[in-house]
Amino acid sequence: MNILNIKEKFSRFSKKWHPHQIAIVDDMQVLLAKIKGEFVWHQHDDEDELFHVIKGTLEMHFKDKVEIVSEGEIIVVPKGVSHCPITKDGEEVHVLLFEKLSTAHTGTVKHENTVSNYPKI
Repeated sequence: MNILNIKEKFSRFSKKWHPHQIAIVDDMQVLLAKIKGEFVWHQHDDEDELFHVIKGTLEMHFKDKVEIVSEGEIIVVPKGVSHCPITKDGEEVHVLLFEKLSTAHTGTVKHENTVSNYPKI
């Protein structure tokens, strides 16, 4: 049982779109990521994905709408739903992700930003 300081954990990395694992809870993982700009359209066929915005504003794009997620808010993307996280105006956004260990970073999509192993910090 360790207390984790999220702010300190964010200070340990700078790479964008590259989640870092900070904890495991049963078959779920807690990840931190710094994001900036547009990611890649993808979906997770078998897993939901929770985004908690720690700093900044996240636009979560769906095929039929855009949800604006502000600092301190969360959004859950249901399994099978195509989505694309985006930040605007050069803003770096910090997010905490909560997802199953089996969740592939970009689902079945292979992209230059796809990460297969998350560093543990």
